[in-house]
Amino acid sequence: MSDPIIEKQREMLVSAAKEGKGASVKTYMKLSGPGWLQSAITLGGGSLAGSLYLGIIGGYELMWLQPLMMIFGIVMLSAIAYVSLSTGERPLAALNNHVNPVLGYGWAVATLMANMVWAMPQFSLGTAAMRQNLGLFSGNGGEYICAIILFVIGVFVVWLYDASAKGYKIFDYALKIMVGIVVLSFFMVVVALTFSDTGLPWGKIFAGFIPDPELLFEPASSLSPLVAASSAPEYWSDLIVSQQRDRMVAAAATAVGINMTFLLPYSLLKRGWDKDFRGLARFDLATALFIPFLLATSCVVIAAASQFHANPEPGLIEVHSGAAVEVSAKLQAAYEGNLGKMLSATGGGDATTAIMGALPEADRVLAATLIQRDAFALANSLENLAGPGIAQIVFGIGVVGMAISTIIILMLINGFVICELAGKPTKGKLYFIGCLLAGIAGALGALFLWSGKAQFYLAVPTSRFGMVLLPIAYIAFFFLMNNKKLLGDAMPQGTSRIWWNILMGIAVLLALTGATISILNDKAMIPGTGISIKSIAFVLLAVLAIWAVIIHFKRKGAKSG
Repeated sequence: MSDPIIEKQREMLVSAAKEGKGASVKTYMKLSGPGWLQSAITLGGGSLAGSLYLGIIGGYELMWLQPLMMIFGIVMLSAIAYVSLSTGERPLAALNNHVNPVLGYGWAVATLMANMVWAMPQFSLGTAAMRQNLGLFSGNGGEYICAIILFVIGVFVVWLYDASAKGYKIFDYALKIMVGIVVLSFFMVVVALTFSDTGLPWGKIFAGFIPDPELLFEPASSLSPLVAASSAPEYWSDLIVSQQRDRMVAAAATAVGINMTFLLPYSLLKRGWDKDFRGLARFDLATALFIPFLLATSCVVIAAASQFHANPEPGLIEVHSGAAVEVSAKLQAAYEGNLGKMLSATGGGDATTAIMGALPEADRVLAATLIQRDAFALANSLENLAGPGIAQIVFGIGVVGMAISTIIILMLINGFVICELAGKPTKGKLYFIGCLLAGIAGALGALFLWSGKAQFYLAVPTSRFGMVLLPIAYIAFFFLMNNKKLLGDAMPQGTSRIWWNILMGIAVLLALTGATISILNDKAMIPGTGISIKSIAFVLLAVLAIWAVIIHFKRKGAKSG
């Protein structure tokens, strides 16, 4: 039995298409929805962390990275939507039957892993923002109250989404409001910076949107003079480039994550959309996803670059000069740690106070600039600009909005994954249990795995983990988009097919490059052994590739036999 709401929407789309593009755009704007789902998940702690650290390490020179990765992410999401809406087939079954079950189940399991891992920093970030920025539940046990509040909100909204078509509508409005709050919060910060006494260098900011891949291999130009004037140029250059790569990969991974590739097709099919909705799906991604993402992430990069890039914490570089200065003990420890590592790596002796104080100013500035800072430090730095309470409230609201929206969407995706792996419809008890799993894992992980150290920076290694998994989804749907047996007459032809493949090919190449950099840049070792994490990663990828090839030829042999 067809859904009367979906049939009414179909009539609106068909009628608008006959009237022309202008009428279609107006109708698309009325019916948008899934793009806001994607906005809600991408504007989470990962995007905030990625933007913050891009601004700190690269200044305005890395403004281009996140929009570029989002553009090619939207290309792949559009391909995923096209396949799903053209065929009506559930993507996991389509991948298993028409491409390779290793890619299909690899995609589903990788999404499940990403959901569980990503839920933890969202609860941690939301709790920290509620307590530190907004001053709520700051007493003993407050973290438990915050985690429960976030979990209950997530469960209630997920229940609304699954309850009925009316629940969809309420859910869509709620998401639009949350995404709007996030964007508005950070936009207000940039407006305040623009009209401050120092203002913002908008010429440099706009120039920063021009792609510059050389930043994968050399420090940002604004740090180069400090590197050249330091006592260990090679050491600082290598360290900065390594950190730039880390931040670039993390930011790229949070533009479009593997769990977003799972969310989109199943959310479209759950709504009852089909081939008549393909134009709406593309428009929704290009507007409801891209525009909020561009505004929010760009504003955070601008704010972080203006406050922190090549700009050490006040008083930190004078801490060993004998002058009376007051600095955070945590920041001083991080600063001295950076200098100590430099001295150890270059044979400059033990990191004593006398030696650190005698180092060239460039060394001390670099050590102070490269310390880890977070969104709360950024809010603190803006207090003189906006007033003691306003900066904290604005940032607090934005960060809590990011955390809540991402928790909700991660729970929804987890419900889809669990049902797909079990071969069951995405509704009912199993679906709700799947949703709860991500929320429970996130809340307990934030409370007990990261208890007492809700480190904002944990979003960076988490993002790198997601970057390694992303190519699985991109490669899988590249093959589906070129599968004549699956798509039939809906398969793009001629020039359209050429453009699809060029753009998808670039997206796959970027994802593979990011994953490779992420693995190669990882220097972590398994405790108590000489085995590196990257060695295990390469072995696992090799095993998956060999397994996929074996299954491919077995299937081919079975068909020919």
